[in-house]
Amino acid sequence: MKFCSQCGAPVILRVPAGDNLPRHVCESCDTIHYQNPKIVAGCISEWEGRILLCRRAIEPRYGLWTLPAGFMENHESAVTAAAREALEEANAVVENLSLYGVYSLLHVSQVYLMFRGQLKDGQASPGEESLEVGLYAEDEIPWEEIAFTVVHETLRQYFAERPTGVFHLHVGDIIREADHFRIHRYAS
Repeated sequence: MKFCSQCGAPVILRVPAGDNLPRHVCESCDTIHYQNPKIVAGCISEWEGRILLCRRAIEPRYGLWTLPAGFMENHESAVTAAAREALEEANAVVENLSLYGVYSLLHVSQVYLMFRGQLKDGQASPGEESLEVGLYAEDEIPWEEIAFTVVHETLRQYFAERPTGVFHLHVGDIIREADHFRIHRYAS
């Protein structure tokens, strides 16, 4: 950040009084500009034992598979964002959403809120951000072509719990280490 969004004057990076982190501060109007993590909402869309996956038509990770997910908009609830992403990416209507996972991606300052829900009528087709969509049983999922660690982890936990029908809330951090990711799980 170079300029203040309030008055247009240049900003400097310093620790404001009463704070403990460097912030962009306008020396002209004293506005402190906080930068916070982005929130991503997505969902596991279930239909008759299968899961909806989308093959990405955009970067990052073009051509790889993912669950419908994307950045929340201002004035939008997390549940609404997850349902909207399924509609945008897969022309899919998802109902009965419940929170399933909360993951912090420290290396990119993002927080993922992953939900579980039911795909209405089993209907889906590619949206603008998807090359193709499909409903997959566990043994059909292209595990080596999953786009993101958070999606892989969410699916892994889901399939581990599905036989019991008891789904827990999962919380964890996904930490980048050199050439791989490490997952720190908190108690479920």
